Amino acid sequence: MRAVFIGASSLTVMTADILLKRGHEVVIVESNKERINELSKDLDCGFVHGDGTTPAIQRETDPEHSDFLFCLAGNDQANIIASLVGRSLGFPRVVTKIVNPEFEHICVELGLEETIIPAGTMGRYLADKFAGRDLLELSGMIKDEARVFSFVARPEDEGPLEKIVIPGQLHPICLYRDHTFILPDQDTEVKTEDEVVVITHQKFLAQLKDHWTVKKESHQSSLSGGQDNPDETPA
Repeated sequence: MRAVFIGASSLTVMTADILLKRGHEVVIVESNKERINELSKDLDCGFVHGDGTTPAIQRETDPEHSDFLFCLAGNDQANIIASLVGRSLGFPRVVTKIVNPEFEHICVELGLEETIIPAGTMGRYLADKFAGRDLLELSGMIKDEARVFSFVARPEDEGPLEKIVIPGQLHPICLYRDHTFILPDQDTEVKTEDEVVVITHQKFLAQLKDHWTVKKESHQSSLSGGQDNPDETPA
C-alpha cells in the first residue's frame, strides 16, 4: 500500500518508519528543506518539498495511486485544509490530526471522519487501561458491513431523535452535547450543535455524508487566525 504524509512531524516519522519496515511505500511532504535532508538519511522513502495544503504540491504525490493521506503537520488549520484538498484530489482515505479539541466539531461537519486528537486518544487509552477495560472490544463488535457514522445536528434537525429525516437506515447509539455523553431513548430531543452517533449499513454512508457534510467555505472564518503548535514541524 502507499501512504502520503503532510508534515514531517515526529508522529509522521514514527508512523512512516513502521510502514516502511512493513514493506509499504511512503511519501512525505515537507516545506522545510533542511528537515527533508535530515530525514532522508534515515528514511528510505519519497519526499516532496513544498506546502502540503496546496493542490499543486499534493498532485505531485500521485493521489490516484495512493491509499492514505495523513495530515500530521503542526498546525490544526493547515491539517484541516490539507485534508479537504486531499479529499477533493481523490485520496481514498484521509486522516486529520488536530491538537485543539474545539476543531473536532468542525471536522465532523466537514465530513473529515478520520480525525485524531493524539492527547485525547492517549488520555482515553490510559484511563481505560487504568480501569481494566478491553480497548479492542468495540472495534471487534463493528464487523462485516456495519459502520459507525456521526453528524452535527443543524437547526432543521431539532426535535425528537426518532423524527429526524435521515436517508438510509440507521439506529442511534449516543449523542454528545457540550462534550457531555448522552444515551438517548425515543423521546430524546436533539438540539442544534449536538453530535449524534449512529450505526448504519456501509451502503448508506455516501448518502449520509452528502446529507450532513457542509462546504468548507461556511467555516473559513473558524479556520483563520490559529496558532502553530510549537512542538511540531509545520508542513
